[in-house]
Amino acid sequence: MKTKHVLMLTLITMGLILGGPLFAQDWRDIPLRDVVGGETFRISDFEGHPILLESFAVWCPTCTKQQKEIRKLHQDIGNDVISISLDVDPNEDEDLVRDHASRNGFDWLYAIAPPELTQALIEEFGHKIVAAPLSPIVLICEDQRARLLKRGVKKAEVLYEEIRRGCS
Repeated sequence: MKTKHVLMLTLITMGLILGGPLFAQDWRDIPLRDVVGGETFRISDFEGHPILLESFAVWCPTCTKQQKEIRKLHQDIGNDVISISLDVDPNEDEDLVRDHASRNGFDWLYAIAPPELTQALIEEFGHKIVAAPLSPIVLICEDQRARLLKRGVKKAEVLYEEIRRGCS
């Protein structure tokens, strides 16, 4: 019994020394809440489909431009791709994000990034993933592999080509 306690204390201490949880949850499995429809989902729920994960902030005009291109993409190709807009500004709330989506006629999934998801995305893709004015988008392929697309507003045609290119 004493050995189990020593092992548990060692694991906890290692986690504290390393600055985070020792057994981190995959960011694709962190629960999110669609602020428009109210459903809970995980990115991993959409395995088998391409996903565009866009981090944004309501105050960011570049983000709104990018979202208009995402809307155009959906008008062109339908729902062959899942779009998730993830608000990464800790000062924004569900009401603000819901109003933004409604006011602009954006009808895909919108969620507030929980801190553990924001941190996991930074660890995988770097700090640019939360720099809203850079219009960061992660393409998550059918097999859940992911890659960060080039920064800046990407036209609908470019997004479509990136989806076709995949994650190879």
